[in-house]
Amino acid sequence: MKRVSVELVPRDKASLQENLELLQPYQAKIDVINIPDLLRFPLHSWEGAAEAQAYFPNVMPHIRAMDINLDEELPMKAYLREHNIREVLVIEGDPPQDMTHEVYPTQSTDVIRKFRAEMPEVRVYAGIDQYRGSMCHELYRIRRKTQAGAVGFFTQPFYDMRFLAMYEDMLRGLDVYWGISPVMNARSKGYWERKNNVIFPREFEATLEWSIEISKRIMEFADKTDGSVYFMPIRTNVAAYLQGVFA
Repeated sequence: MKRVSVELVPRDKASLQENLELLQPYQAKIDVINIPDLLRFPLHSWEGAAEAQAYFPNVMPHIRAMDINLDEELPMKAYLREHNIREVLVIEGDPPQDMTHEVYPTQSTDVIRKFRAEMPEVRVYAGIDQYRGSMCHELYRIRRKTQAGAVGFFTQPFYDMRFLAMYEDMLRGLDVYWGISPVMNARSKGYWERKNNVIFPREFEATLEWSIEISKRIMEFADKTDGSVYFMPIRTNVAAYLQGVFA
């Protein structure tokens, strides 16, 4: 594989550092730490990324497009440069639950271009949501993001190897991180079905063992196709999951 990325949610500095400590046995296997930007937590993604640099040199904060006012400079520009953060992942972002957080009608392509203009030294990645519509429509979005300056892509998690193979065929030649996220109970399965329109294969089982097995299969697939993988251990025993995956 090209690279292995692991996402860690920055609930606060203490919990983030605790999870980073759990990843230390896998220093040689993990290439980059991804940090999402979630409104319900006080720590911004770029602040969490700076914390992660003490454990892993390569970090990638998520930037929510709807938080960016195109009439002003990138608000995290000085911070990224101060901490020598050279990679970001630009996503659309989910709208806030209340009216206390100001958002803008800004699209990912706008922010990708803004980074290219204001911070050309930063490598900008973009998201792929293979469940939001047809493959044709998603490919159009991917092409627009590539034209805007995206150097690679991160997908939502895959649970069906047949679907993964179809996307790999469509995206061959691009730098893609194939998403992996364990699902170990009915509540988690329902979340992915309701929020992301995921259709699980018939053989799916909401167990740690099944999640580890599909993760290994995706890793093998990425290795054969010169791709990368993106682990999202959401609401998971990170130590038990990664121990199984990297065994």
